[in-house]
Amino acid sequence: MGERTQYAPGTFSWIDLTTTEQAAARAFYAELFGWEAEDMPVGDGVVYSIMRLDGRDVAAISPQPQAQREAGTPPTWNSYVTVASADDAAARAAELGATVHASPFDVFDAGRMAVIQDPQGAWFMVWEPRAHIGARLVNAPGALVWNELATTDLDAASDFYAALLGWTIEPFEDSEQPYLSIVNEGRSNGGVREVTPPEAAPHWLVYVGVDDLAAALERAGALGGAVHAGPIEMQAMQIAVVSDPQGATFGLYAGPLEP
Repeated sequence: MGERTQYAPGTFSWIDLTTTEQAAARAFYAELFGWEAEDMPVGDGVVYSIMRLDGRDVAAISPQPQAQREAGTPPTWNSYVTVASADDAAARAAELGATVHASPFDVFDAGRMAVIQDPQGAWFMVWEPRAHIGARLVNAPGALVWNELATTDLDAASDFYAALLGWTIEPFEDSEQPYLSIVNEGRSNGGVREVTPPEAAPHWLVYVGVDDLAAALERAGALGGAVHAGPIEMQAMQIAVVSDPQGATFGLYAGPLEP
């Protein structure tokens, strides 16, 4: 079980959901993963719901900003990468051709972050931790286990993230389709694949661990979710891609887990 008290720079450390129906989303994920919510006020009647599993932070759920609602942006799970300096990371990302949509800003005393879109179009966040390190539990059922980039250009995306975050990105030899493995400071840190279908927008996909994939898929469907792919057998693991009732897409993973 992956309990964490800190993250090395370049490591995925947090996920959160921006959604059109915060209360409904909280209920869905509580039933699916056993998460418990603590609402943290963030101003103007808005709360940031910290989701916990056995008392440990694993994710968060927040209301979608009004500008995104008006633009018709679907609810989205967001991936955060720990960095030593959000300001330096944002500046470097811009130099490498990314778009910094939200310049570095403080999140109370929790940390400092920036919102970035890579040169191919996938969005992610960089997180400079202070009081909040990110998830206290990963690589366990009900917690984040994997972050996967779907992109239109494997080589260009690999070059960008390697230069920005110091990742080593290499082919995963046992995959039937082109798939790249991300390694950060000697630990597996996610993967990169070609976006499908080809006209889809590049994106990061978060995977949450489950003990029994078939049971999790049945439960997600009963709760109003939808299955988009899977179950897919991959060696000793099974994966699936689903969406919650509001339309946010995420992955499910059952199989061996690193500490």
